[in-house]
Amino acid sequence: MKIMIERQASEQRLDRLGVKRWPTWGAAVSRFPWTYGEVETCYILAGEVIVSPDGGEPVTLRAGDLATFPAGMSCIWNIKQAIRKHYRFG
Repeated sequence: MKIMIERQASEQRLDRLGVKRWPTWGAAVSRFPWTYGEVETCYILAGEVIVSPDGGEPVTLRAGDLATFPAGMSCIWNIKQAIRKHYRFG
């Protein structure tokens, strides 16, 4: 299972996806396990997180990154700088 990342997604791409209409979520510096019950796409507004999938390579996400997480993936979220993101399931 692989996290798909689009670094510094363009405004046109974000507009086509309707990212600004997606809900937002945020968290302080922390570390916690997470399992994706369904596909999630998120756009990082602020902060930095290292996501380490079980059995996979860790990836670092920062402001401007658009990421898609596959359904069924379990991972550790290690938030290095308080994070804020738009997100969409499905």
